[in-house]
Amino acid sequence: MLKTLIIDDEPLAHQVIKHHLHACDDIAVLASCYNATEALRYLAQQPVDLLLLDINMPALSGIELLRVLHNPPQVIIISAHKEYALDGFELDVADYLVKPVSAERLLAALNKVRRRIASAEPPAISYIVLKVDRERRKFRLHDISVLEAYGNYVKVWQGAEMTLVSSTLKQLLQQLPQPQFVQVHKSFVVNKNNILAVDNAQIRLTGNQLVKVGKLYRRGLAGLLKLPGWL
Repeated sequence: MLKTLIIDDEPLAHQVIKHHLHACDDIAVLASCYNATEALRYLAQQPVDLLLLDINMPALSGIELLRVLHNPPQVIIISAHKEYALDGFELDVADYLVKPVSAERLLAALNKVRRRIASAEPPAISYIVLKVDRERRKFRLHDISVLEAYGNYVKVWQGAEMTLVSSTLKQLLQQLPQPQFVQVHKSFVVNKNNILAVDNAQIRLTGNQLVKVGKLYRRGLAGLLKLPGWL
Protein backbone atom coordinates (compact mmCIF):
# COMPACT_ATOMS: atom_id res chain seq x y z
CA MET A 1 0.00 0.00 0.00
CA LEU A 2 1.43 3.38 -1.05
CA LYS A 3 0.79 5.96 1.65
CA THR A 4 0.02 9.13 -0.31
CA LEU A 5 -0.24 12.85 0.45
CA ILE A 6 -1.96 15.28 -1.94
CA ILE A 7 -0.61 18.85 -1.83
CA ASP A 8 -2.50 21.48 -3.86
CA ASP A 9 -4.06 24.83 -3.01
CA GLU A 10 -7.12 24.15 -5.22
CA PRO A 11 -9.89 22.04 -3.62
CA LEU A 12 -11.13 20.98 -7.07
CA ALA A 13 -7.72 19.48 -7.85
CA HIS A 14 -7.99 17.28 -4.75
CA GLN A 15 -11.41 16.06 -5.87
CA VAL A 16 -10.22 15.21 -9.39
CA ILE A 17 -7.13 13.37 -8.17
CA LYS A 18 -9.08 11.34 -5.60
CA HIS A 19 -11.65 10.44 -8.26
CA HIS A 20 -8.90 9.13 -10.55
CA LEU A 21 -7.38 7.13 -7.68
CA HIS A 22 -10.56 5.16 -6.97
CA ALA A 23 -9.38 2.43 -9.32
CA CYS A 24 -6.10 1.96 -7.43
CA ASP A 25 -6.34 -0.60 -4.64
CA ASP A 26 -2.73 -0.01 -3.57
CA ILE A 27 -3.02 3.76 -3.03
CA ALA A 28 -4.05 5.08 0.40
CA VAL A 29 -4.55 8.86 0.55
CA LEU A 30 -3.64 9.64 4.15
CA ALA A 31 -4.28 13.38 3.99
CA SER A 32 -4.83 16.44 1.81
CA CYS A 33 -2.76 19.58 2.38
CA TYR A 34 -3.56 22.94 0.79
CA ASN A 35 -0.14 24.57 1.07
CA ALA A 36 3.48 23.49 1.42
CA THR A 37 3.84 24.73 4.99
CA GLU A 38 0.94 22.54 6.10
CA ALA A 39 2.55 19.64 4.24
CA LEU A 40 5.87 20.14 6.04
CA ARG A 41 4.12 19.95 9.40
CA TYR A 42 2.30 16.80 8.35
CA LEU A 43 5.41 15.08 7.00
CA ALA A 44 7.27 15.80 10.24
CA GLN A 45 4.76 13.55 11.99
CA GLN A 46 3.76 11.06 9.30
CA PRO A 47 6.14 9.76 6.61
CA VAL A 48 4.52 8.84 3.29
CA ASP A 49 5.55 6.89 0.19
CA LEU A 50 4.23 9.31 -2.44
CA LEU A 51 3.56 13.02 -2.87
CA LEU A 52 1.09 14.25 -5.49
CA LEU A 53 2.36 17.81 -5.60
CA ASP A 54 1.28 21.11 -7.15
CA ILE A 55 3.87 23.80 -7.94
CA ASN A 56 2.26 27.23 -7.62
CA MET A 57 1.09 27.63 -4.03
CA PRO A 58 1.14 30.57 -1.61
CA ALA A 59 4.26 31.25 0.51
CA LEU A 60 6.23 28.12 -0.44
CA SER A 61 6.11 26.52 -3.89
CA GLY A 62 6.17 22.80 -4.57
CA ILE A 63 9.71 23.05 -5.94
CA GLU A 64 10.85 24.90 -2.80
CA LEU A 65 9.20 22.23 -0.66
CA LEU A 66 11.19 19.48 -2.40
CA ARG A 67 14.41 21.41 -1.89
CA VAL A 68 13.73 21.68 1.85
CA LEU A 69 13.04 17.96 2.26
CA HIS A 70 16.30 16.04 2.45
CA ASN A 71 14.91 12.58 1.82
CA PRO A 72 11.60 13.09 -0.02
CA PRO A 73 9.42 10.13 -0.96
CA GLN A 74 8.43 9.39 -4.55
CA VAL A 75 6.92 12.50 -6.16
CA ILE A 76 4.51 13.11 -9.02
CA ILE A 77 4.14 16.80 -9.83
CA ILE A 78 0.70 17.87 -11.08
CA SER A 79 0.81 21.47 -12.28
CA ALA A 80 -0.88 23.84 -14.71
CA HIS A 81 2.55 25.17 -15.70
CA LYS A 82 4.89 23.32 -18.09
CA GLU A 83 7.84 25.62 -17.47
CA TYR A 84 8.81 24.00 -14.15
CA ALA A 85 9.26 20.52 -15.62
CA LEU A 86 13.06 20.77 -15.81
CA ASP A 87 13.25 21.87 -12.15
CA GLY A 88 11.10 18.91 -11.22
CA PHE A 89 13.18 16.32 -13.05
CA GLU A 90 16.39 17.80 -11.65
CA LEU A 91 14.90 16.97 -8.25
CA ASP A 92 14.32 13.39 -9.42
CA VAL A 93 10.52 13.41 -9.48
CA ALA A 94 8.94 10.27 -10.92
CA ASP A 95 6.76 12.18 -13.39
CA TYR A 96 5.47 15.65 -14.27
CA LEU A 97 1.83 15.96 -15.28
CA VAL A 98 0.20 19.06 -16.74
CA LYS A 99 -3.35 19.92 -15.68
CA PRO A 100 -6.00 18.94 -16.55
CA VAL A 101 -4.84 15.41 -15.82
CA SER A 102 -6.65 12.39 -17.22
CA ALA A 103 -7.05 9.20 -15.23
CA GLU A 104 -5.02 7.33 -17.87
CA ARG A 105 -2.08 9.74 -17.55
CA LEU A 106 -2.11 9.62 -13.74
CA LEU A 107 -2.26 5.82 -13.70
CA ALA A 108 0.73 5.68 -16.06
CA ALA A 109 2.68 7.95 -13.68
CA LEU A 110 1.74 5.72 -10.75
CA ASN A 111 3.13 2.72 -12.62
CA LYS A 112 6.46 4.57 -12.87
CA VAL A 113 6.41 5.04 -9.11
CA ARG A 114 5.68 1.35 -8.56
CA ARG A 115 8.60 0.36 -10.79
CA ARG A 116 10.94 2.74 -8.98
CA ILE A 117 9.98 1.33 -5.59
CA ALA A 118 10.23 -2.27 -6.80
CA SER A 119 13.72 -1.71 -8.18
CA ALA A 120 15.08 -0.01 -5.06
CA GLU A 121 17.81 -2.09 -3.46
CA PRO A 122 17.09 -3.28 0.10
CA PRO A 123 19.75 -2.47 2.70
CA ALA A 124 22.48 -5.08 3.07
CA ILE A 125 21.92 -5.09 6.85
CA SER A 126 18.37 -4.76 8.16
CA TYR A 127 18.92 -5.09 11.91
CA ILE A 128 21.51 -4.96 14.68
CA VAL A 129 21.72 -6.94 17.94
CA LEU A 130 22.54 -4.87 21.04
CA LYS A 131 22.93 -5.60 24.75
CA VAL A 132 20.07 -4.31 26.90
CA ASP A 133 20.50 -5.06 30.61
CA ARG A 134 21.43 -8.78 30.67
CA GLU A 135 19.86 -9.75 27.38
CA ARG A 136 20.61 -9.19 23.71
CA ARG A 137 17.88 -7.51 21.71
CA LYS A 138 17.36 -7.09 17.97
CA PHE A 139 16.75 -3.55 16.60
CA ARG A 140 15.57 -2.87 13.06
CA LEU A 141 17.87 -0.24 11.50
CA HIS A 142 14.92 1.34 9.71
CA ASP A 143 13.30 2.11 13.08
CA ILE A 144 16.35 3.74 14.69
CA SER A 145 16.26 7.53 14.33
CA VAL A 146 18.92 8.78 16.78
CA LEU A 147 21.75 7.37 18.89
CA GLU A 148 22.66 9.55 21.88
CA ALA A 149 25.83 9.12 23.96
CA TYR A 150 25.19 8.57 27.67
CA GLY A 151 28.52 7.79 29.33
CA ASN A 152 29.32 4.10 28.76
CA TYR A 153 25.81 3.63 27.42
CA VAL A 154 23.89 4.79 24.37
CA LYS A 155 20.29 5.92 24.22
CA VAL A 156 18.75 4.31 21.14
CA TRP A 157 15.79 6.39 19.99
CA GLN A 158 13.08 4.79 17.87
CA GLY A 159 10.86 7.80 17.38
CA ALA A 160 9.71 8.79 20.87
CA GLU A 161 10.72 5.41 22.37
CA MET A 162 14.13 5.22 24.07
CA THR A 163 16.14 2.10 24.99
CA LEU A 164 19.39 2.26 26.96
CA VAL A 165 22.01 -0.13 25.55
CA SER A 166 25.39 -1.14 26.93
CA SER A 167 27.92 0.35 24.49
CA THR A 168 29.79 3.55 23.79
CA LEU A 169 28.70 5.67 20.86
CA LYS A 170 32.02 5.04 19.10
CA GLN A 171 31.71 1.26 19.45
CA LEU A 172 28.14 1.27 18.22
CA LEU A 173 28.87 3.50 15.22
CA GLN A 174 31.51 1.00 14.04
CA GLN A 175 28.81 -1.70 13.80
CA LEU A 176 26.37 0.37 11.75
CA PRO A 177 26.19 0.67 7.94
CA GLN A 178 27.70 3.81 6.45
CA PRO A 179 26.61 6.31 5.29
CA GLN A 180 23.10 5.43 6.54
CA PHE A 181 24.19 6.37 10.06
CA VAL A 182 26.20 9.56 10.34
CA GLN A 183 27.71 11.32 13.34
CA VAL A 184 26.52 14.94 13.51
CA HIS A 185 27.68 15.87 17.03
CA LYS A 186 30.05 14.38 19.61
CA SER A 187 26.97 13.02 21.36
CA PHE A 188 24.65 12.21 18.44
CA VAL A 189 24.47 9.85 15.48
CA VAL A 190 21.42 10.05 13.20
CA ASN A 191 19.81 7.78 10.63
CA LYS A 192 20.26 9.67 7.35
CA ASN A 193 17.11 8.09 5.92
CA ASN A 194 15.01 9.77 8.62
CA ILE A 195 16.25 13.32 7.98
CA LEU A 196 13.42 15.62 6.89
CA ALA A 197 15.19 18.99 6.88
CA VAL A 198 18.41 20.74 7.85
CA ASP A 199 18.08 24.20 9.37
CA ASN A 200 21.06 26.20 10.64
CA ALA A 201 22.68 24.16 13.43
CA GLN A 202 20.07 21.43 13.79
CA ILE A 203 18.45 18.54 11.94
CA ARG A 204 14.75 17.73 11.91
CA LEU A 205 13.94 14.02 11.80
CA THR A 206 10.85 11.93 11.28
CA GLY A 207 8.60 12.36 14.32
CA ASN A 208 9.68 16.02 14.58
CA GLN A 209 12.81 15.17 16.59
CA LEU A 210 15.44 17.93 16.60
CA VAL A 211 19.15 17.12 16.88
CA LYS A 212 22.03 19.58 17.21
CA VAL A 213 24.82 19.61 14.62
CA GLY A 214 28.32 20.22 16.01
CA LYS A 215 30.61 22.65 14.18
CA LEU A 216 33.22 19.94 13.58
CA TYR A 217 30.68 17.78 11.75
CA ARG A 218 29.00 20.41 9.56
CA ARG A 219 31.32 20.11 6.54
CA GLY A 220 31.12 16.33 6.39
CA LEU A 221 27.34 16.41 6.76
CA ALA A 222 26.99 19.08 4.06
CA GLY A 223 28.99 16.91 1.67
CA LEU A 224 26.99 13.79 2.48
CA LEU A 225 23.66 15.56 2.01
CA LYS A 226 24.92 17.51 -1.03
CA LEU A 227 24.33 20.91 0.60
CA PRO A 228 27.40 22.87 -0.60
CA GLY A 229 26.14 26.24 0.65
CA TRP A 230 25.35 24.96 4.13
CA LEU A 231 28.56 25.52 6.09
